[in-house]
Amino acid sequence: MFKRKTLIDKLKANTQFDVIVIGGGATGLGVALDSASRGFKTLLLEQVDFAKGTSSRSTKLVHGGVRYLAQGNVDLVREALYERGLMLKNASHLVSNQSFIIPNYKWWDNFFYTVGLKVYDFLSGKLSFGKSVRISKNETETRLGTIKQDNLKGGVVYHDGQFDDSRLAVNIAQTAIEQGAVVLNHFKVKKLLKNDVGLINGVMAQDTETDEFYSVNANVVINATGVFTDEVLKMDDATAKNRIRPSQGIHLVLDKSFLPGNDAIMIPKTDDGRVLFLVPWHNRAVVGTTDTLLDSHSLEPKALDKEIDFILETANRYLTKTVSKKDVLSMFAGLRPLAASNDKSEKTKEISRSHKIIVSNSGLITITGGKWTTYRRMAQDAMNKAMALGKLPQVKCKTQDLRIHGSNGPVDRSEHLYIYGTDRSSIKTLIEASPELGETLHPRLEFTKAEVVWAVRNEMARTIEDVLARRVRVLFLDAQAAIEIAPVVASILAEELQKDDTWRQEQISSFVKVASHYVISIDD
Repeated sequence: MFKRKTLIDKLKANTQFDVIVIGGGATGLGVALDSASRGFKTLLLEQVDFAKGTSSRSTKLVHGGVRYLAQGNVDLVREALYERGLMLKNASHLVSNQSFIIPNYKWWDNFFYTVGLKVYDFLSGKLSFGKSVRISKNETETRLGTIKQDNLKGGVVYHDGQFDDSRLAVNIAQTAIEQGAVVLNHFKVKKLLKNDVGLINGVMAQDTETDEFYSVNANVVINATGVFTDEVLKMDDATAKNRIRPSQGIHLVLDKSFLPGNDAIMIPKTDDGRVLFLVPWHNRAVVGTTDTLLDSHSLEPKALDKEIDFILETANRYLTKTVSKKDVLSMFAGLRPLAASNDKSEKTKEISRSHKIIVSNSGLITITGGKWTTYRRMAQDAMNKAMALGKLPQVKCKTQDLRIHGSNGPVDRSEHLYIYGTDRSSIKTLIEASPELGETLHPRLEFTKAEVVWAVRNEMARTIEDVLARRVRVLFLDAQAAIEIAPVVASILAEELQKDDTWRQEQISSFVKVASHYVISIDD
């Protein structure tokens, strides 16, 4: 079902679709799933890989956004908290309930955050993850073993969601295919097709593996390309004004010893007026994020020195265990597609995080903004807009109760394979049939060769980067280890995809080039 040849054969057999989605990040995949589950003939095309950009580089939180509540954006928070509850219900193998502690160093803060978080609890309604409570200085110290104790007054505990972003993206892609969609990565849209009166009626796309071109027609074309939104808008109309201003956020990944308990830490006020999170993730700790407005964007954004220094300095104000560059296992940068402001504002916190739907004169529907937590709602709104415009018949949304591929109710997190949900048993069967696949990829890692094979056969991975960045999260957890195991992974891929040694060497070279941006350079 998930084999590339099978999907391309379906594409060749169907030159007319109801809906074509451009972009395979959280939003685009959500739209494809929503569309297919309503019964529409759906095609999604992603130029590189699912969640290659912003959607694999989040803070790994499924949350309402405590910061947005402080800004008074109650409706945005309420919507996100509702969607957070649906994500936990529908993707229980990847989304979990995470406790956060805000350490307080002033008595007033203790009161302020306790009251504020009671509002957060209230807004979550029946889909609450747990009530917030104030805790003593002693309990705060006990639960956060590395927190600085000087002037510590206590803490406030609240609950939010934590998840694996790109694995959820892959599972949503699989779910869309199970619902009947054709979903293809490494397929780049090169041109928008129009009829005699200038209305969009399809796309021309290129399979970047074979360089073969395809012309495909559709009633609706939806642009869900994140930071690449403006490129598609200009494909439609060369004079279109820019709608997106990219903002960069970076994260550092540390050993679990820097955050030894089960709780995450939320530092509510940093020097730039933002929040900093330290979150447990795959038995490591993710620390971030920053918010730096950029004038340009790329597929592989690079962390700036000032961003790295900012995170290290802020974390070290609160931790007794000093963090230095040599402690960073991996660093990753992601771009948020913020709506461009009319006044060229440099304050990203003043740029709306809510999503917007734009309908061009040609009929192109563009969805921008939003965040991972609201991906399902964004998709629902985009499809409802297509119906309101008369481009599709009215069909009710089905995704509120639709389980995502792999979801299996209660999850045993005692071993790392839990993230595969119902697929876990199939991976174990692979190892039973070929015991060598049970070998770990690296002495420092828990991940096995079987997971690489599984990623190629069942999760549409085509390159080393697809596997190590977004299926098996090694690049984000230990970048140096990822570089060291690239030759082993390349050999497994070459065998599975029947590629020659030249391809294998090119893959290694290409991956090492990308992975070098995830390794922090330590000054002499």
